[in-house]
Amino acid sequence: MKHPSTLVIKIGSNVLTQADGLPDLGRMEHLVGQIMQLLKAGNKLVLVSSGAVAFGRQAVTIPEKLNPISKRQIWAATGQVHLIEAYQRLFQIQGQSVAQILVTKEDFRDRKHFLNMKNCMEGLMQQNILPIVNENDTVTITELMFTDNDELASLTAAMVNADSLILLSNVDGIFTGNPADPDSKLIEWVSSDTKDLSEYISAAKSSFGRGGMLTKFSTAKKSADLGINVIIANGKRDGVLEEYLSGKLACTHFEPKKKKQAPKKWLAHGAQYYKGEVFINEGAKASLTSAVIRSLLPVGVTRIEGEFSKGDILLIRDEKGIKIGLGRAEYSSKSAVEKLGQKNQKALIHYDYLYLFDHD
Repeated sequence: MKHPSTLVIKIGSNVLTQADGLPDLGRMEHLVGQIMQLLKAGNKLVLVSSGAVAFGRQAVTIPEKLNPISKRQIWAATGQVHLIEAYQRLFQIQGQSVAQILVTKEDFRDRKHFLNMKNCMEGLMQQNILPIVNENDTVTITELMFTDNDELASLTAAMVNADSLILLSNVDGIFTGNPADPDSKLIEWVSSDTKDLSEYISAAKSSFGRGGMLTKFSTAKKSADLGINVIIANGKRDGVLEEYLSGKLACTHFEPKKKKQAPKKWLAHGAQYYKGEVFINEGAKASLTSAVIRSLLPVGVTRIEGEFSKGDILLIRDEKGIKIGLGRAEYSSKSAVEKLGQKNQKALIHYDYLYLFDHD
């Protein structure tokens, strides 16, 4: 018997928003029907959905003079209710139960909190309840926001150990030029050793979303490097998920590398969450990057910056300041400073909680 696939599907703002900035309920209904086909085929699924701001814009009128952050918070807070209500109504018609999960970046920083969220989502899926995830825009401010919901979807895919991440945008994928240019060709396959496609990708952001194709590429590549199949496809296209299911979808597919262990998937996204920095000598660097997996011992640590507690994420740098990787602290910065450079001490970072950057 084939093990059911776990999928994370992200629906972007431009997919659920009409040209006038109001919600596209027809498109939403069509995608709900498509998602039901995936569920009926035996897949487990988490939906990451944008669109709250569009629903909020429809629900309430706000004075133009109000500052942009307040506007977004008000539209997100009011719109989130209407967004989830619309999903609940559409899925209920199909006999499918849904649950709402609102998250912030802080939720991914702490390992225990992260695992609580993971257990919640997995529990919902086991009970055949569809988790619908969105950023809690109401409580987040600019510096704590996700780059966009692609980043949130990528973190969620790592969290639930997804087999595939499907990013639905308003274009078929990544093109060799402007998608509107008839001479541009769709890049259907991005191999695991591809480092950069920025020569093809415009840095411009989309009309209603916060991100653009450049952030979509880097997010997709990071997920693929963790062993997750990633698809960028056109959510405005009728039958998009049906075509995905049949293997006939025109899209950009990112080749996954070998699957990483769950803790390493969590750490891979921790570059913005680290609490302290650990500088190591050449001996420690050679040890960590060798073929044999090893922990980081205090004897190889030359300097520590920042204050951290046990369980916090640490950034590892070499003597030149080059970033080597990320790890989870086994004890506090106070204890680490006391053990600095000493032999026969407990590892500061255990190899099970060590993620090294790819420098090749």
